[in-house]
Amino acid sequence: MNIKQQPFGKTKDGEAATLYVLTNKKGMSVSFTNYGANIVSIKVPDASGKFDDVVLGYDNVTGYEKNGPGFGSFIGRHANRIAGASFEINGKRYELEKNEGDKNLHSGSKSYNKYMYEVELFEEEDADSIEFSRLSPHLEQGFPGNLDISVTYTLTDDNELVIEYLAVSDMDTIVNLTNHSYFNLAGHNSGDVLNQKVMVYADKFTPTDDDLIPTGELRDVTGTPMDFRKLKTIGQDIDADYTPLKQAGGYDHNYVLNISGAEIEKVAELADEKSKRLMEVYTNMPGIQVYSANFLKSETGKGGYVYEKRGGICFETQYFPNSCNLPEFPSSVLKAGNEYDFVTVFKFSIR
Repeated sequence: MNIKQQPFGKTKDGEAATLYVLTNKKGMSVSFTNYGANIVSIKVPDASGKFDDVVLGYDNVTGYEKNGPGFGSFIGRHANRIAGASFEINGKRYELEKNEGDKNLHSGSKSYNKYMYEVELFEEEDADSIEFSRLSPHLEQGFPGNLDISVTYTLTDDNELVIEYLAVSDMDTIVNLTNHSYFNLAGHNSGDVLNQKVMVYADKFTPTDDDLIPTGELRDVTGTPMDFRKLKTIGQDIDADYTPLKQAGGYDHNYVLNISGAEIEKVAELADEKSKRLMEVYTNMPGIQVYSANFLKSETGKGGYVYEKRGGICFETQYFPNSCNLPEFPSSVLKAGNEYDFVTVFKFSIR
């Protein structure tokens, strides 16, 4: 295992960004930047041994400063949508930025993917890790509490990318951290992902209103285009005449995972028949947002490649959207002094 560092450009404020590249014994490499704690690339082999970068992104920090789609992004303090851009804790209402209509999406226009982080590197015999940390001060983005946060990425020799989120607040607050990488197992510059196959271990999903805010219902996927309990291509049902799909322009839905949350369990798969690449997703979070890049349009990325609609797919492990306002959902409230500790694993192999 080894960790290399190289310049990644300067921000508009003149801060120097660094690219950190972790490579394991099998040649798999993952790169990150201290700007936003973002995942920049994931390079894995296909069945013939050819390595490709399987996540969408940019060549330098300038791209990540804009990054409308959220490529590779560390999202917080609260991922996904919050209705009315407000919530209440202990009888006090907190107002957030309305950055998607009347809603708050991913905590506003400056999510955790647009801050600089302190970095620590850890090298072990069979795994290397990089930890990004910072203090998110009281009322940053509108959220209460000084929140000490860290996200640690570990690359193992088993071709696993392990993401551990840790956070502690000095006040009751809400926390819902995730990663917003867009995966394309045929390669980031290979076009759409409609022929790639997905499996999600979930019997139910959370339907939404027209503003993509969950109604509170947990709907059975049986007999609907939302059913991914067996591997099927993303494109098979994506344009079906089904209200949830029409509302979102494709898949952009939270699935209620069939896990206890007591331990890290396998919850999803992404497979590409042509390259034979397989990605398995593991987590101990209660939900996962499957997003088929419905709003992606003419975004110039790595090597000048232009990403278009459905050019990748996201698996955002999370608390359910708007859970801070829906008491029937698992709660995203973090009590003062308690530790937020969740893990997500993306494991790559050949099938």
